[in-house]
Amino acid sequence: MLRDDFQNMRFDEKVSYLIENLRVVPDELALQGVEILLQANEIEHAVVLARDKGMITRAIGILVDAGDYLWAALIAKNAGLKEESLRMYREGLSYYIDMEMYGRALSAASALNLPPDEIDALFRKGMDVESRSMNLGAARAMIDNAMESLEISLLGRVDELSEKVVAAMKTERKSLADRDKIDR
Repeated sequence: MLRDDFQNMRFDEKVSYLIENLRVVPDELALQGVEILLQANEIEHAVVLARDKGMITRAIGILVDAGDYLWAALIAKNAGLKEESLRMYREGLSYYIDMEMYGRALSAASALNLPPDEIDALFRKGMDVESRSMNLGAARAMIDNAMESLEISLLGRVDELSEKVVAAMKTERKSLADRDKIDR
């Protein structure tokens, strides 16, 4: 694709071209392509284009602006930017707690290897928040699913932190089951 051909396209044609050819967009169109994709609210495509063209800082910035600190941290980590990755997880943890997005907060906390009691506290806080706005049964099911997902993601890991997290979740499940028996 020649730059002049691209410049003569209508906006919607440029967006379609960029999405359809994301992996082979010429380098000279990459920066403009990222901006066009952002204007079209194609955030994920803009991030992939920026990342694949080596614009790691731009990709991370786009994700931070969108509130996706987990993906930003992963991109930083994969680019060998360990400190930036840890900073993204820390900022994300704070952001997700402030926004009451406890599933994402738990993911950030796990990535930061926070102590099991802090992770457990996030579970409880998430349950409290969810119970305010929906029926307790549905909130409880969502938290149980999140706990199961975390436990499944830890299967096969034999490090001390993973074992402590699994043990804390089992203890919490038993406690919840005991409370359910008393409530009935």
